[in-house]
Amino acid sequence: MSTSLYERLGGTYGIAGAVDVLVDRLFANAAVNANPAVHAHHGDPTNAPGYKFLVTAWSIQATGGPACYPGLDMGAAHRDLAIASHDFDAVVTEIDATLNFLGVPDAERREFMDLIEGYRAEVVATPTPA
Repeated sequence: MSTSLYERLGGTYGIAGAVDVLVDRLFANAAVNANPAVHAHHGDPTNAPGYKFLVTAWSIQATGGPACYPGLDMGAAHRDLAIASHDFDAVVTEIDATLNFLGVPDAERREFMDLIEGYRAEVVATPTPA
């Protein structure tokens, strides 16, 4: 029986530790915050603890851990942010760099990055036809 990605990432504590680092990096990342709607959220440091909680819970659940994410689905959560493909790419780059920085093994890092990429269609805003 194979172990879940959740277990291979260190369970709740491993994921929470990684998210703690990641969110600090995302909030400081100029490319991620170039989107004004994202910057409005990230520009308020009081949002960081709640964001860390939601990203941790989402990551736990998405990687095969217990169902604990109380937030909106990815489409609804990002609907009003006008996320462009390059905005999504900036976040993907930061997630990958953070996982690499933290020493997450390549197989687990790639598996998590594939999981993130699977949400691109839900997160990236589609242009409204004229």
